Amino acid sequence: MLLGKPFKLIPNNLCMRISDVKKQKISEQILAFLYSSFPNPLFTSQIAFEIARDEEFVKDLLISLRKRKLAVEVKKNPKGMEYLRRSRWKMSDEVYSVYRKRQSVGQ
Repeated sequence: MLLGKPFKLIPNNLCMRISDVKKQKISEQILAFLYSSFPNPLFTSQIAFEIARDEEFVKDLLISLRKRKLAVEVKKNPKGMEYLRRSRWKMSDEVYSVYRKRQSVGQ
């Protein structure tokens, strides 16, 4: 109870929803950031900080990008040890080559 009033949870169906078009644009921002850091993989928290979004939301988008083979999840550190709870992400090599060709054509 807060100030004598019971605390009410907001049902999930009343929370704000982000449209598919906006999710697509945010995914494009993520890919652009991964392109700028290629070939270095980045932690989810670094990506979320750069595009000013919630880490869980960014992780969901990164997982959808992985399913579409646009991003690759790196589960090991540079020494080869597996991360227990963390993941790093990078753009897949095929997507990077397409991005690089598009960038050179646009110049």
